Amino acid sequence: MRIASVTSSERGQVDKVLATVAAALMAEGLRVAGVVQTNIDRPGSNHCDMDVMVLPEGPVIRINQELGESARGCRLDPGALETAVANVEAGFSGETDILIINKFGKHEGEGRGFRALIAEALSRGIPVLTGVNMLNRDAFATFADGLAQPLSAEPAAILAWCRANILTPTF
Repeated sequence: MRIASVTSSERGQVDKVLATVAAALMAEGLRVAGVVQTNIDRPGSNHCDMDVMVLPEGPVIRINQELGESARGCRLDPGALETAVANVEAGFSGETDILIINKFGKHEGEGRGFRALIAEALSRGIPVLTGVNMLNRDAFATFADGLAQPLSAEPAAILAWCRANILTPTF
């Protein structure tokens, strides 16, 4: 099983690094499926908007709900997430070189979101790269059954893992 996770304590760092890695792999001509996230600051707000771009060419989907400034907790719009999942599934094929998912989050930990697609990719021998935050680390560890490679949020290290796993067939 070829799966790697990227974690960082710096807010938004994993999103930036995964977007950079996806762009580099696509520039090399590799077939990348999945989503990368962009966080857009809102002037005068403590919250940002969260957009995911379906790889390789879109669409861009806003995945957060506007709950107001005093809102705490998860702002994820589950319907928007499922729309993103459906878009990725529509473009996913046996010719995909790598699946990149911005985050293995609470929904994936509970068996929803991108979880089934991640499992399908792994069963086909397609490497998977995902971000994991500290809140979902245990759920991810259970899902990956200890087989995931942890990576630092450094583009060079992540690209090295991607290239080694994309170009190395499993039997």
